[in-house]
Amino acid sequence: MQLETKHKKNWLKELREWTVSLGIAVAVAMLFQTYVYAQSEVQNVSMQNTLVAGQRLIEDKWSYHFHEPRHGDIVIINGPESELRLIKRVVGIPGDIIDMHDGDVYINGEKLDEQYVKGQTFAGSVTLPFTVEEGQLFVMGDNREHSLDSRAIGPISRSSIEGKAVFRIWPLPKFGTLNE
Repeated sequence: MQLETKHKKNWLKELREWTVSLGIAVAVAMLFQTYVYAQSEVQNVSMQNTLVAGQRLIEDKWSYHFHEPRHGDIVIINGPESELRLIKRVVGIPGDIIDMHDGDVYINGEKLDEQYVKGQTFAGSVTLPFTVEEGQLFVMGDNREHSLDSRAIGPISRSSIEGKAVFRIWPLPKFGTLNE
């Protein structure tokens, strides 16, 4: 009888240890996904040919706590500017003067060399030249003729930037870092 009781106590202790370990692992994984790295899926065509619908990305939510977004970063936007979660490229940072003519983008008077762009760039509803203010970013999709971006919805608040897309995990033939 004592052996049975001892065996039952060991089994309950083992179950309790596994439950606590599993609970800690789930909590750490949830915190990691919420605050450090997360998986995102491309939902639209605004970043073609760089990114296409259905591709899965790793999003870095951590590094922008240590530095500001930079020109060319591909960012994930989740804020009041749009009902949708957007993936766009940072074109202008605070202090930049954005201008567009003849299908090209100019930052502070210098024409951007944007080999990743599909189509021509037109101003949309934004008044040009446009100066990016402190706390804002000017973002555009790489598929310039089919992108809901700062040209239509205005600048994006820095606080609306959820993270930076850094790695493509699906489809497997495209697996790897994002070439900016």
